[in-house]
Amino acid sequence: MSAAAKLQPQLRQARSATAAARAVADEAMAPLLPQASMNLGYERTTANYTSRPGTLPASATGSGNFPMSWKTFNFFSGSATVNQLIWDFNQTSSRWRAAQARIDGQRESERAVALQVALAVRSTYFTAHVDKELVEVARQTLHNLEKHLMQTEGMVAVGTAPEIDLAQARTNLATGRAQLVSAENAYLTAKALLNQAVGWTLNLDYEVADRTVDPVEGEDSPIEVLEAAALKSRPELASLQRQLDAQLLTVRAIKGGYAPTLSGNLSVTPGGTALDSLSWNVAGGLSLTWPLFQGGMTRAQVREAEAVAEQLSAQIDQERMQVRVDLEQARLAVRAAKALLSAQLDAVVNARDQLRLAEGRYAEGVGNGIEIGDAQVALTSAEAQQVQTDGQLATARAQLLYALGHW
Repeated sequence: MSAAAKLQPQLRQARSATAAARAVADEAMAPLLPQASMNLGYERTTANYTSRPGTLPASATGSGNFPMSWKTFNFFSGSATVNQLIWDFNQTSSRWRAAQARIDGQRESERAVALQVALAVRSTYFTAHVDKELVEVARQTLHNLEKHLMQTEGMVAVGTAPEIDLAQARTNLATGRAQLVSAENAYLTAKALLNQAVGWTLNLDYEVADRTVDPVEGEDSPIEVLEAAALKSRPELASLQRQLDAQLLTVRAIKGGYAPTLSGNLSVTPGGTALDSLSWNVAGGLSLTWPLFQGGMTRAQVREAEAVAEQLSAQIDQERMQVRVDLEQARLAVRAAKALLSAQLDAVVNARDQLRLAEGRYAEGVGNGIEIGDAQVALTSAEAQQVQTDGQLATARAQLLYALGHW
C-alpha cells in the first residue's frame, strides 16, 4: 500500500487537484487585500498649443495664434495607486469561504481516491495470490499424475492392469500439463494487473508474498451498526457535504450582488519635464458602485446556484443509500465465503481420502485407471475451490473495509 501511495497516478492526480483547490482559494482571497499598481512613462514631445473644442478661446486667454515649432522636450509621468475593497455585502468574503470549503471537499475526494486505490490493490493482490496457489495445486496434481503413470506402466508391464489404464494415465498427464501452463499464465496476468494497481513498472519475475487476512472488526454486526460507522467515515459523503457548504456560500455571495460595493482609493501622480523637478498630486477617495439593473442576471445566477445546491443535496441522499448497498453486499459476501470455506475444507479432506483409497485399490488390483483419475480430478477441484474461496473471503473483507471507509 505504501508503494501505491507514492506511485499510483490516480493518487498523484488527486493530490494535484487538492493543490489546485488551494490555489483557487488564494485567488478568491486576493480581492479582499489591498490592490497596488504603479505606472511610469516617458515621452519626447513637442509643446505646440492645440485648441480643442470646449476649451477657452484664444481671446479669453489673452493670446492669439501660437507659432508652431519642432522643438521637443522631455516629459516624465507616473502614478501609484492603492485600492481597497471596504464592503460588498459578503460577495467576496463568501466566495473565499466557499473556496475554502471546496479545499476540504477536495481533500475528502483525495481520500476517496486513496480508498479506491487501496481496494483495487487489495483485490488484485488477493487475485494474484489465489492464482499463485492454483499454480501450486496444478503442480502437485501434475506430480501425482506422473506417479500414477509410472505406477500404471509397471502394472501394465507385469500384466496386472489393462493397457487402457495406461492410455488413460497418459491422457490425464497431458491434461495436467496443460492445466499447469494455463495456471501459470493466469498468475502472470494477475501480477501484471497488480503492477498496474500499485503503479509499478516492474517485470513479472517476482513472487507474490503469502499474507493472511484478519477479520474486519464488527464484520458480523447488524447492518445498522455498520451503517452508522460508515456514514461517519466515508469520504464521498464528506466531500459532497463540503461541496454543498461551498455552494450555499456561493448563493450568499451572488445575493450580495443586489447591494452596492464600497471601495477606497489613494493615488500619487508625479509628472514634469525633468526628473529632478517633478510636480506631483495626491488624491484619495471613496467609490460606491451599485448595479441597479442588469437584465435579471443576478436573479438568474441565484436561481442557478440554488439549483446546483439542491442537486448536491440529492447526491448526498443517493450516496447514503449507496453506502448501505455497499455494506450489505460486502457483509453478505463475507458471510457466504466463511460458510463456503468451512464446507470446502471438509471437501478437501474427503477428496484426499478418496484418492488415497483409490490408489490403494488400484495397487491391490481391484481398482482401475478411471477410478483413480476421477479421484484425482475430485481432489484437484476441491483444492482449487478452497483456494478460490479463501480469495473470495479476503476480497469480501477488502470490500467491507472500503464500504466502512477504513484502510
